[in-house]
Amino acid sequence: MSDTQTPLRVFDRELSWLQFNARVLQEAEDARTPLFDRLFFLAVWSSNLDEFFRVRVASLRTRLRLGASAGRGHEGDDPARVLRAIYARVTEQQDRFGRILRGALLPALEAEGIALLSERHLSERQRAFVEAYVAEHVRSQLSPVVLPLHPVGGDGAEPTGPAAAPFLLNNRLYLVVELWPRKDEGRSRPGGQSGPSYGLVDVPSPPLNRFVVLPTDPAADSALARAPHPVLFLDDAVRTVLPDLFPGFEAGAAYAIKLSRDAELIYRDSHDAFDEDEAVFRQQVEEALAQRDRGIPSRFLYDAQAPFGLLAALKTCFGLEDEDLVPGGRTHNLSDFADFPRFGRDDLRFPPQSPLAHPTLSAAPSILAAVRERDHLIHPPYQSFQPVVRFVEEAAADPDVTDLWITLYRAADDSAMVQALLRAAEQGKRVHACIEIMARFDEAPNLKWAAALEAAGATVRYSYPGLKVHAKLMLAARREQGATRHYAYLGTGNLNEKTARVYADHGLLTADPRLTDDVRKVFGFLMHERGYASPTYDHVLVAPTTLRSGFEALIADEIAEARAGRRGHMVLKMNALEDAAMVERLYEASQAGVDVELICRGLCVARPGVPGLSEHVQARSIVGRYLEHARVYDFFHGGERRLYLSSADWMHRNLSRRVEVAFPILDADCQAELRTLLEFQRQDTEKARVLDAAQRNRFVPKGDQAPVDAQRETYRWLKAKLD
Repeated sequence: MSDTQTPLRVFDRELSWLQFNARVLQEAEDARTPLFDRLFFLAVWSSNLDEFFRVRVASLRTRLRLGASAGRGHEGDDPARVLRAIYARVTEQQDRFGRILRGALLPALEAEGIALLSERHLSERQRAFVEAYVAEHVRSQLSPVVLPLHPVGGDGAEPTGPAAAPFLLNNRLYLVVELWPRKDEGRSRPGGQSGPSYGLVDVPSPPLNRFVVLPTDPAADSALARAPHPVLFLDDAVRTVLPDLFPGFEAGAAYAIKLSRDAELIYRDSHDAFDEDEAVFRQQVEEALAQRDRGIPSRFLYDAQAPFGLLAALKTCFGLEDEDLVPGGRTHNLSDFADFPRFGRDDLRFPPQSPLAHPTLSAAPSILAAVRERDHLIHPPYQSFQPVVRFVEEAAADPDVTDLWITLYRAADDSAMVQALLRAAEQGKRVHACIEIMARFDEAPNLKWAAALEAAGATVRYSYPGLKVHAKLMLAARREQGATRHYAYLGTGNLNEKTARVYADHGLLTADPRLTDDVRKVFGFLMHERGYASPTYDHVLVAPTTLRSGFEALIADEIAEARAGRRGHMVLKMNALEDAAMVERLYEASQAGVDVELICRGLCVARPGVPGLSEHVQARSIVGRYLEHARVYDFFHGGERRLYLSSADWMHRNLSRRVEVAFPILDADCQAELRTLLEFQRQDTEKARVLDAAQRNRFVPKGDQAPVDAQRETYRWLKAKLD
């Protein structure tokens, strides 16, 4: 193990990500956050953890199964040790989740007249309502089955059963029910065993809503049932009819279970496992996608109150290993709290904050004409994403526009931009789309858009084997005065109207040939055009060829300045810092006296403030109302300042195995605008946490200064520009 890989130099990647998810829990815990939004942060934490087990934990366990030589993470750590630490950290966070929900949020909801009941709290009137609701809406979608197992005997012997068992769908919620033969039917237990049999019933959410709104009952014995707005989980509604689902049995206790399956069945950070022929590659992805939810188990979540006999029976029935089993609470799939009924109580949410109009583009008669005059920045979700949509729609309708290019990583389901491209292609314009059909969990919609564009006559490419396309680019070619002028959009976030309402990103609309010429080269490479196999770029940095070396050169310039006794300084904002080599460059800069400021929303493997290693490195993370998603890289550069926006985090995959673009902000007004917004992030005292060498998630000390919430100040500042 090299020095650059020891735990003293870098923090574990997976544990760092879990510390990010802990910051999400902090938002749910923060009494300053509105009540419904605190519930939403619990939902985000739960959803994040589901994906973490499907992807990261599944990957670690696969490496472990392949053996020690293949089972090393990028830090050179032992995957078995990391898994033990993960399970301990997850258990700790699950307990914290429960304390926040039961100890704070549910009582706060009850104080507002909103009560989350269990089936035990129902009054007779409410129980009758639930039974009628289940009969009308739920019963036809239930598929109860008695598990094909002999039960555990009184001696605690392991159960036995046939290999065939119901297939548990990925992340589907199920109830396992203890079943006892009815005495009046004279049935004996199989094999003379004294324990119960077990039934399985799925909870049909989706397609049904997870929450059932109940009528209030002022005469009920339970205070919860008398609440003005009582609510019941759908799974608890199903619990009320369990005796009817298993005729011939007495239904005993019921316990929730959920199985998460390995999403890596089809996903790779590269395309190496697939054919280079694009038609064959697409077919392979479609076939593999159909099998994703049949991946091997990565987490079997069960109610921690379930008895040993039940767990032993389930292990046998579903072929589970001890490592699959993760204890949880009585209720799973709590990501559904994102859809908790709100009863019109908008006062329990963040105040409405509609996207602002852009100060110049929103009122411009022509987006292309406005961009021709000068560069324009856009900052969703604070500002409306509509100027970007108008850019595509106007170019698609303009008779002088001959070509349109776009990269699509995660498009909205009803994307107006893709609809505009379809119209352009149908009208005979040359439309060129590079669609990443290996974007995890967005493969199916991307395949749909690819097929639609091809049918309309567009040229569609899926990149090269070994490379995912993560760059966020659009380009239009327009005939003007006997020549061709290019117009481009370059962004830090997806070209997606839906996520642009919640992801905090930056985008640049430009006709500056210094940038558009380079963007044209990127598209030439992506679309496999002759003469663009290995383009050189004058201003933008492009992975996997020049992005890493370009950033390393910028860091080296700061080091040289510091060693010469001048100021060396950089502010690096990203979602994730994981690449070990880049971390080492930052340590080298720190040791030379360069001040390094990191703003990492998610994982950060660097250890700031370690004597002799990283004294001049400071790191913070901001988690707030919006998802911080922008990548901004600001280098002092001897006072000449170099400012880049990028689609790329500093992760090995982004720098070495993807097509990414970092682009300089060349316009002085745009530079000043971005640095103002970056300064709000540097000054945040409300939602910023210090990322120290142990990643303890302490909030930034407030000191004597007035409190600063970067997201709130960003909105206020951009709104003031409209006055």
